[in-house]
Amino acid sequence: MTGWTWQYEGYDPADERLRESLCTLGNGYFATRGALPECSADDVHYPGSYAAGCYNRLTSEVAGRQVENEDMVNLPNWLPLRFRLAGQQWLTPDTATVLDHRQVLHLASGLLERRTRYGLGQGRALSVRQQRLVHMGDPHLAALRTEFTAGGFADHLEAEAALDGGVTNSGVPRYRDLDGRHLVHVHTGTAAPDTVWLRCRTRTSDVRIGLAARLTADVPVDTDHTSPRAVQQVRPFLTPGRTVIIDKTVALHTSRDPAISDPLRAAIDRVGGAPGFDELLERHLTAWDLLWRRAGLDVSGEAGRVLRLHLFHVLQTLSPPTADLDVGVPARGLHGEAYRGHVFWDELFVLPYLNLHFPEVSRALLRYRHRRLDRACAAARATGRRGALFPWQSGSDGREETQELHLNPRSGRWLPDHSRLQRHVGSAVAYNVWQYCEASGDAEFLHTKGAEMLLQIARFWADSATYDETLGRHRIRGVVGPDEYHDAYPDASEPGLDDNAYTNVTAAWVLARTLEVLRALPEPRRRELVERTGLDGGELEQWEDVSRTLHVPFHDDVISQFDGYGDLAELDWDGYRDRYGDIRRLDRILEAEGDTVNRYQASKQADVLMLGYLFSPAELQGTFDRLGLPLDDDLWRRTVDYYLRRTSHGSTLSGLVHGWVLARARRAEAWAFCQEALRGDIADLQGGTTGEGIHLGAMAGTLDLVQRGLTGLETRDGALWLDPVPLPELSSYGFALRYRGHWGVRLRLERRRLEIAVPSSDRSPIDIRLPDRAVSVEPGETCRLPLPD
Repeated sequence: MTGWTWQYEGYDPADERLRESLCTLGNGYFATRGALPECSADDVHYPGSYAAGCYNRLTSEVAGRQVENEDMVNLPNWLPLRFRLAGQQWLTPDTATVLDHRQVLHLASGLLERRTRYGLGQGRALSVRQQRLVHMGDPHLAALRTEFTAGGFADHLEAEAALDGGVTNSGVPRYRDLDGRHLVHVHTGTAAPDTVWLRCRTRTSDVRIGLAARLTADVPVDTDHTSPRAVQQVRPFLTPGRTVIIDKTVALHTSRDPAISDPLRAAIDRVGGAPGFDELLERHLTAWDLLWRRAGLDVSGEAGRVLRLHLFHVLQTLSPPTADLDVGVPARGLHGEAYRGHVFWDELFVLPYLNLHFPEVSRALLRYRHRRLDRACAAARATGRRGALFPWQSGSDGREETQELHLNPRSGRWLPDHSRLQRHVGSAVAYNVWQYCEASGDAEFLHTKGAEMLLQIARFWADSATYDETLGRHRIRGVVGPDEYHDAYPDASEPGLDDNAYTNVTAAWVLARTLEVLRALPEPRRRELVERTGLDGGELEQWEDVSRTLHVPFHDDVISQFDGYGDLAELDWDGYRDRYGDIRRLDRILEAEGDTVNRYQASKQADVLMLGYLFSPAELQGTFDRLGLPLDDDLWRRTVDYYLRRTSHGSTLSGLVHGWVLARARRAEAWAFCQEALRGDIADLQGGTTGEGIHLGAMAGTLDLVQRGLTGLETRDGALWLDPVPLPELSSYGFALRYRGHWGVRLRLERRRLEIAVPSSDRSPIDIRLPDRAVSVEPGETCRLPLPD
C-alpha cells in the first residue's frame, strides 16, 4: 500500500475473495465487488453487485424446518467481458498462463485498475489493462474500459460483453443450503446498435430492475440474446504494439428509485445520454475530490494509509447519494452477502463519524429507523410491552430478520439463534438520535422524529423494568448483551439473561435523556406529542424512578456483565489457545466439543466495556451517580482488567472498543488493540469473513477513534469539548469537521499543541471547552492552544 493506492501483485486464487471485497467500488446507491470481468462466479471468484435497500424474502427448508430469510439481492451482473484469440479458449487466470498480474485500487479517484499479461506460447503475449468505476457523481452509472495490446503476434481478438441475469445469492458458503434464487422474469433486448438491456424482478418483494449497457469499439458490435444474458460481441484485429480499446458503460435503475416511471426506460435513457469514458471519469474524479475534501483525514504512516482505505469503503457505502434513499447501515457494507445485508447496531459505530462530515446522510439513516417506528411499536406489543422494540436485524420493512437457526461450521449443526434478544439496539438508535442532534444542531429533527423515537424507546425500557422489593431496584430480565456468547444461564430451559449491565445503564441513560428532551420541547409541540402518544404525568414519574433505580450487578469489586456472571466457571484460556491457536470463535469450538460458552466467564467482545466507548468518563460517572451507584477510576480500571483477561475478541468491533477504552484506562496497551482494529479486514483476522463483505462498523469506528476517541471530542451543550489523550504511536494527526453549519473546521493535534481553524462564514463563533479552559473561535480565525503534559 502507498499513500493513495492499494496494490496487489501476482495472482493467487486463495486470496481472490478477500481482494474482491477490498477492491469493491460503490457510490452509496450500488456497489460491485472487485472481481475480474472475465471470470464467472465459482469457488474462487464472486462478482456480486448490490443496490442499497434492495431485499427479497424466500423460504427454505433447513434441518427439517421451514425457515424464512430476507436477503440483500445479488443484482444481474453487469461486469462480464471475456476475450480470446479467434477460435481459442477463453482466457482467465485460472485456465491460461499468467505472466504478470497487478490490481491497483486508486483511493483518490475511486478507480480500480488491473493489468494482466497472458502468455499465449511461442513468445506471444496479450496485455490487458482495465479501468473500472462506479460513478460517484451519477450513482446510476458504471463503466469499464478495457485495453488490449498484442505482443509478438497479429490476430483477431474475440471479445464478448454481457449483462447476466442468471445470478444467485451464493457468496457465503454457510448459506448455500438456503434458497438463493431471487431474480425472476428475466428478459433481454436491444435498444440501439451499441446498446442492450436486461430487465427482471425480485421473486417476492417485486422490485423491478432495469439495466442497459452500451459497448463502444472501433469495430461493429453484434448482439445475441440467449436467456438470461444479453450479449454484445466485437472482433477487432490486433497488431503488435497497437492498443485496442473497448468501453462498456452501464446504467442501473430499480423501481425503488424516485422520479422515474419505469426502471428499464430510465436505464436506457441514462446510458444513451451518458458521455464517453474520459468525460465520465473526469466527472467521477471531481465528485471524489469533493468527498475527500469534506472527509479529509491526515494521519501519517501505515495507520494513515489503512484509515484512508477504511474511509474509502465507508464513503462507498454511505455517501451523499444515500441521503435520498430509504436505507439503513448494512453491517457488511455493499461488499458481499454476509449477514444477508441486514442492518444491526453497527450504526452506533458509524453515525458518530458521519455526523461531523455528512450530517444529511446521518439524518437519512435515522429516518430509516423512524419510518419503521410503527413496526417497532407493534413488535413491542407482541411481547406485551409498550413503546418501541427495534429488531436486532432489520431489512426492508423493519420486522425482525434475525434467523431462527444458525450453522456452526465446526460441528455442522444448525442451532437455535437467540440473538434477537439483543434489545439494546433501541438504545443505539436513541444514542444516535442524540449524537446527531448535538453535532448538527438540528432542532427540527430532535423536536419531531427524534423526540418520537426517543419517547417510544424510553417507554419500552420503562415498561420492561420490573421492581424487585428485595433489591429495592428495577430489573430488566431475559435479554442478551453485546457479548453475544451468553444467551442463557447454564442448564436453563429458556434463553435470556437478567440485568445485563450495558443494557440497564444505556436504558437509564435513554430515560434520562428523553425526559430532558421532553422538558425542553416547545410547549405546543410537547402538547401535540403528549396527546398523540397518550403520555401522562404518571408515566413520566415512572420513567424518572426507573432511570434512577435500574439494577447494575457487581461482583469481586467489578461491574458484572450480567447478574450471576461471577458465578460462572473460569475457562482454561491457556489450554484452549494451546489446543486451537485461534480461539476468537470460542463459542463454536465449545459447541463442537459438546460444551457451551454459557458455562464460562468468557466474552466474545466488549460488553460492559462498551460503556466506556459510548460515554466519556464524566458522562458515565454522571449516569452512575444518577443511579446511586459507585463508579470511580479504580473500579473502572479493575473492571477493564477483569474483562480484558476474559475476552476472545471474536468480533472486529472488539479490538476497536478495547483500544478506545484502554487509551484512557491503560495507555501502554492501547495501541496493540488499535492495530487489531486497523488490520481486522485487510489481514482478514476473523478467518475468511472479509471475503464475504467488509466490517463497516469496525472501519468507521477506527476513523472515529481518531476523530473522537483520541481527542476526547464531544458535542454537547452547544460546544465542542476536547480532552486529548496522546498515544506515542499516534501523536500527530488532523481532520476536518462540519459542525452546526460550519463547514471545513480544521483540527490538528501535534506535539502537545491543538490547532483549530474555523473558515470564514456568517455563523456564530464555536465554543471550545478543554479540561482547564474555554475559548471562543470566531469564523475566519485560527486558535492554537498548548495542551498539558
